[in-house]
Amino acid sequence: MKNIAILGSTGSIGTQTLDVARKNEDLRVVAVSAGKSVEKLEEQIREFHPLLAAVWDEEAARDLKTRIADTDTKVVSGMEGLLELASMPESEILVTAIVGMIGIRPTMEGIRAGKDIALANKETLVTAGHLIMPMAKKYGVSILPVDSEHSAIFQAIHGEENKEIHKLLITASGGPFRGRTTEELRRVTVADTLKHPNWVMGRKITVDSATLVNKGLEVMELNGCLTWIWIIFRWWCSRRVSSIPWWSLRMVRSWHSLELRI
Repeated sequence: MKNIAILGSTGSIGTQTLDVARKNEDLRVVAVSAGKSVEKLEEQIREFHPLLAAVWDEEAARDLKTRIADTDTKVVSGMEGLLELASMPESEILVTAIVGMIGIRPTMEGIRAGKDIALANKETLVTAGHLIMPMAKKYGVSILPVDSEHSAIFQAIHGEENKEIHKLLITASGGPFRGRTTEELRRVTVADTLKHPNWVMGRKITVDSATLVNKGLEVMELNGCLTWIWIIFRWWCSRRVSSIPWWSLRMVRSWHSLELRI
């Protein structure tokens, strides 16, 4: 039996993790968390009976406490709550599926507590990979990629000798903009950008997918992740909320691949 704690259990990766837990009796969910999606979190608590539930928003945490007063699940809030979840002694694996740099401290806390990290939070390695990877080595824990391309690459090369691998190719479709002409791309709106054809994700990730910023983050994540590159990248893409970077539009025009040599 493996005990898992999930940071971001109401999001896409979090709910998929729970689907896996439903189908595998050797997995036990001991902790769940959310930003402020109290209704979804309550449903998860009543189904999986975790020991701990962490809510980032303190008002939402108070609401959750009232909702699940008839259960034995402890409710915590804020960053301290996330850190408590990450280091709880009952868990063996910490699934990091929350969006943004908020995941860095809980991930580091989990490593210090000896938890293997199932990582789906790009920002953790993009901004702090130079801290996270040496720390994982120091404490003897594994960093396991569980999201999209990284998981696929991890599974594909598992057991292979690195010297036999010449290159890795990561494909990118541009989400809702694949196949559009340059002229059509000049007229896209935020609403168009948020209409991903395959996945229902948060606004940030959906926009990053459409502009191919997400692919840049994935390459940086695999490469060791320099903080200053991340800062410049995000600044350029967020200068105007309604605009799409010109270089992204060119990339989206055709099926694009980013090449990573190892």
